[in-house]
Amino acid sequence: MKVFGIDIIKGSVRSKTKKPVFALVKREDNEEKDTSEVSMFRLKKELEKEKPDILAVDSIREISSEKKELLFFMQSLPAGTKLVQVTGGEKQQKLPRIAAQYNIRLSDRFDPFQEAKACAHVAELGAGCEVIAFENTCDIIVSKSRSIGKGGWSQNRYIRKIHGAVLSKSREIEDTLKEKGLKYKKTEVKGFGGYKRVSFHVFASKTEISVQSERHADFQVRVIPRELDKIRYSPQTARKRPLIVGIDPGTTFAFAALYLDGEVASVKSSRQMSISDWTEEISSIGKPVLIASDVVQMPSSVEKIRRSFNAVSYTPKQEKTQEEKASLCISAGLSFRNDHERDSLSAAIEAYKSYKNKFRSVERRIPPGFSLDEIRAGIIKGQSIEQILSKDKDFVLREDGEEKSDISVTEFSDSDGRVSQLEGMIKDLRSHVSELSLTLNEKNEEIIGLKNLLASERTQKSEERKKSRDIAERDLQIKTLKARLKKQDKDTRRLLKRISRLKRFNSLWMEGDYIPVKVLPALTKEAVKALEDEFGITEGDIIYAAKTEGWGKQTVSYISDCYVSGIIADNFDKKLLNCLREENVPLILAVKVPVSLRGRTGTIKKDDFDRAVLEWKEEQITYEAEKKADMIEAIVKEYKSERELEARKRG
Repeated sequence: MKVFGIDIIKGSVRSKTKKPVFALVKREDNEEKDTSEVSMFRLKKELEKEKPDILAVDSIREISSEKKELLFFMQSLPAGTKLVQVTGGEKQQKLPRIAAQYNIRLSDRFDPFQEAKACAHVAELGAGCEVIAFENTCDIIVSKSRSIGKGGWSQNRYIRKIHGAVLSKSREIEDTLKEKGLKYKKTEVKGFGGYKRVSFHVFASKTEISVQSERHADFQVRVIPRELDKIRYSPQTARKRPLIVGIDPGTTFAFAALYLDGEVASVKSSRQMSISDWTEEISSIGKPVLIASDVVQMPSSVEKIRRSFNAVSYTPKQEKTQEEKASLCISAGLSFRNDHERDSLSAAIEAYKSYKNKFRSVERRIPPGFSLDEIRAGIIKGQSIEQILSKDKDFVLREDGEEKSDISVTEFSDSDGRVSQLEGMIKDLRSHVSELSLTLNEKNEEIIGLKNLLASERTQKSEERKKSRDIAERDLQIKTLKARLKKQDKDTRRLLKRISRLKRFNSLWMEGDYIPVKVLPALTKEAVKALEDEFGITEGDIIYAAKTEGWGKQTVSYISDCYVSGIIADNFDKKLLNCLREENVPLILAVKVPVSLRGRTGTIKKDDFDRAVLEWKEEQITYEAEKKADMIEAIVKEYKSERELEARKRG
């Protein structure tokens, strides 16, 4: 068997910038062959090249961020390669816990290569669940691989060649399916000289057919498996884990099931189920190898369940009080809902503790790669290590320097169980004393550290006060900068709106013979300021004043300073006309230049405006000539009056 194990080193499938890089470990026939660092592209190339039986990952999220990506990745896997998630299916466990079940220890769980090795190893041993995303049916589509185009003199021959290639390939595939005896449905789309498209709906998985996706000059073949509505997980091995089950019978029946590593599998109690129902319930969780009771004489109902599973029995030498049972459960960190669950749980824990030391002793002698559950179950049944591992000819037991006793054959009588229990208690107490000594050393170190901390407290307080002042100053600066930034944002939004309006206004220049006009609702200072803020008033602009009442000399002077090309109004008084003539700003009646309004802008015909301005300029020349003549006449009159006054004085 060939197995690939991967674990992500850096990057992520969710990142658009940092693509994932994987640690790849290859195993073949129970040996590690190679390790390397690969990208997703290189990983797919390696899979296509070597076609392993299993690709093992600890989580499918490392290779895909969503279902669509997972389906695309699984379609790219070679036929016969399974994707296995070693941490389980819907309900997952941590990789170190899975590895520990096979006596495999991760020296550094943060090392991607260590995790990739563990994934490959446990997957090879049968751990984990196969990821299933496709049905056991698939579609094979044969179609042309290029467009026929407009063609020429040889188009018919060209079409006939392509359609003939599709026909030939479809017949070849059909012959292959018939040879394998696979059921299928065929759909054809006829074309000139053959088929445009042929599809086969095959009632078999992609791995069962020998047809592969391919592309040629004239035709292409696509093999598309039918995807499931939901991703499914199928365990690689259907073996149930062995259990230690504590039972408390009675009106309310309760049981507590522990795995052989001490982990709780289930704790339940009920009044409404028969013994057969409880037997079925326990069987659904795992395979009991030891049935325990909390009383010295095992009840007949418990004995009946034990015989149905052919399990080893366990009873205590001395019954415990309710307080001792509760203390035993609480010290193990386990909870219970009622007295019956407490009794069953304490029986299971006590039975587990009676074998715990033997389990630890044997684990040190078992090489990695063996299921510790099977080893522990064999020990409970009284088998030697050699008997348990006799199926594997190549195993080598480790020498255990700490354990001198022979544990190869273990027959458990009642007296042996009591001795084993006492030995276990002694070792637990020794272990507890050792832990207390370590705790004492830790506390002493903690006291020294606290003294040092107290000595430096005054210095730290002064530094903290300084930091507080600095933080207050920075907070004030941040507040000021935020206010300034808020004002800048407001100005930016206003200017962006103005730019947008100016773009729309400038687009009016593109409309042929028409030129744009900026609209003033009234010829007042406020309206001019609003127009300046919204569009701006620049040299060459043409302004349309809807109303001229309320005008002032300052307003006229401001517009004149902007060097506008002219003002258009529906009506105006002579004073306004004269004022604008003084500023040399054309004032034109809207009758002469019709304005087409579009909100705050409008358009006029360029020819009409040029004609009106030319007419105004002629009138302006006349106005200036009359003004000059009036000025000369006034000077002459003034001169005559002064001469007459002098003549009268001389008399």
